[in-house]
Parts: sequence; structure tokens; C-alpha cells
Amino acid sequence: MPYRRTPAVQARLDAARKKLFAAAIEVLSTQGYAGLSVASVAAAAGVSSGSVYTHFEGKSDLVVAIFREVCSREVAAVVDVAGHGSAVERVTAVVQTFAGRALKNRTMAYALLAEPVDPAVDAERLVFRRKFTDAFADAIVAGIDAGEIPEQDAAISAAALVGAVGEVMVGPLSSHESVDPVPSLVALSLRALGVRDGHA
Repeated sequence: MPYRRTPAVQARLDAARKKLFAAAIEVLSTQGYAGLSVASVAAAAGVSSGSVYTHFEGKSDLVVAIFREVCSREVAAVVDVAGHGSAVERVTAVVQTFAGRALKNRTMAYALLAEPVDPAVDAERLVFRRKFTDAFADAIVAGIDAGEIPEQDAAISAAALVGAVGEVMVGPLSSHESVDPVPSLVALSLRALGVRDGHA
């Protein structure tokens, strides 16, 4: 007869995994991907390295889980602001939300966006970019339908803007520059879509 975990055992395992996950997010937020290891996460959680392997196969598996969790929150925030207001307001809100949130936790954002990572983690990064692109595209389509943005291929424009925003953010995130790139990114995005000075 196969072993079945009791509710109490499962609750302990879930609590331990949650504790490890929180510790891993903290390590990634302060030390980046390069500074995250099974040993560093175990130390942050106050457990043995073997305890980490009880819940995750290794560093890559752990970081993939973190990417899914953190990126889901970031995408949700962007999707929320992309659905309200005029085209200018939506596009502005998308850029401000994405870039502004990244600047609040630069080490974590750099790990999510640009830091060299394992292939499995890089695949999660691409999923995140596609979701962010979709949010941008929705705002662009709404603007085209309302006659606020010139007719264009929304998918291509969205992908181009995601690439541009991501590339511009690499510098401030990796070097902790004090310059705020967000206003310039908003202006660039609107002009690229055919908007001038805040008007279609």
C-alpha cells in the first residue's frame, strides 16, 4: 500500500517549502542570480542544504519557481494598468509600472531581465517577456480601435517596445545609476507608436 502523507505532515512540508522560497527570494533580491546557491538559500532559511533538495532539484529548479512567482506578480500589475484610460494613458502606465517597479528592486529586476542564467531560467524569462508584450499589445490595439494611435501591427510594435524598454533598463539596473530613465522611456514609446507630445 503506497504511503500517504497525513495532513499534518503535508502542512509541515508546505511550511518548510514556503520558508525556503521566501529565503531564496531574499537572496536573489540582494545577491542576484550569481550569488544564489543552494547553500546560500539554506543559510538564509536556517536549514541544511539537504533540506533544500527535499523541495527543489537544485538552483535552476528553485530559480524557475521564483521567476514564475515574481514575474506573475509583475505581469499582473502591468496587465491591470494596461486596461484603463486612453491609449496615451495606457501606454504611459505600462511603461511606468514596469520600469518603476524594476527600479524599486534593481538587483532582483536585473536577475529577471538580463543577468546570465541557466537555460531553464532563460526559458522562463522568455515567457515573462511574451506576457509583457501581450499587455503592451492590448494597450496598442485599444488605441488603434479608438483612433488614438495610427494603424500598425500591434504585435510587432509591442515586441519592439518591450525590447527597447528592457534594453534601456539594463544600465540603471546593473550599475544602480541615479538617473531615472522612465520619463524618456515613456516619451520614446509614445513617439514610436505615432503619438506626439501626449496626443494622437
